[in-house]
Amino acid sequence: MQRISLRLVSILVVLLFAQFSVAADKDKTLEVINAYMSAWNKHDPDAAAQYFAENGEFLDASVGVPKVGREAARVEVIKLFIDAVPDLKWQMVGQPIVDGDNIAFEWQFDGHNTGAWAPETPATNKPLSFKGVSFIKLKDGKIASQHDYYDALSFNKQLGW
Repeated sequence: MQRISLRLVSILVVLLFAQFSVAADKDKTLEVINAYMSAWNKHDPDAAAQYFAENGEFLDASVGVPKVGREAARVEVIKLFIDAVPDLKWQMVGQPIVDGDNIAFEWQFDGHNTGAWAPETPATNKPLSFKGVSFIKLKDGKIASQHDYYDALSFNKQLGW
């Protein structure tokens, strides 16, 4: 009987530590993502890019071609958006789904397009507000991949394109 009790206690201890480990992973994942979004909201592309792994991938599904590497994410995505929408606000909507180093969440993006997207697409000076979903995978505390999905048609219509 005592042998069974010790075995049961051992199993319970292992399960308890596993549960704490999962909770710690979840907290760490949320901490990284919240800090990453905060850097966006501070309009600091360099700080935001530091959350990407050196070979991290950023996929904007409406574009269809992933940007690979921290520098590509910084210049071709983060800085591009911050320059085009300098008053941007990016916030999580509802509760994220976190599984270890993976997170999925709905978001809201708001601001005014007062900067050029590119030489051939000047600022429209129009307000912009749209929702989307991000699927992010971390590796060693850095973003290994971020895939964003949103209503690009609504986005383009708001800008008058």
